[in-house]
Amino acid sequence: MSDSLLTEIDHVAIAVRDLDAAIAWYAEVFGASVEHREVVESDGVEEALVRVADSYVQLLTPTRDDSPVAKFLEKQGEGLHHVAYRVVNCALALDAVKASGARVIDDTPRPGSRGTTVAFIHPRASFGTLIELVQVNS
Repeated sequence: MSDSLLTEIDHVAIAVRDLDAAIAWYAEVFGASVEHREVVESDGVEEALVRVADSYVQLLTPTRDDSPVAKFLEKQGEGLHHVAYRVVNCALALDAVKASGARVIDDTPRPGSRGTTVAFIHPRASFGTLIELVQVNS
């Protein structure tokens, strides 16, 4: 039995400038359809989730110019934004990250899309990759 706090990959997020074009591309090329679409006002993004097995590809586009995703697109261009791991308890996983001395973006877990609880770990703490911890609440 594993002691890992990470239970599986929840999603891989891709920042895009045109969400409808990205959705159409995934449909045309892979025959994939959107399972969930939502505007997350607190993050200034609109997301579309395309299911891949038990995980998702999350297509993200900014809804305002000051959102982190807008800043990412301006600096980096379209592409991989973050990797999200499912955890049983977001607060416990975040506490473990903070106890290791790693830099976090969220000091406490907060509401995410789909009714989840989430927290982000700074990419400087995780080898250049922005990590999201996702607790799926039933």
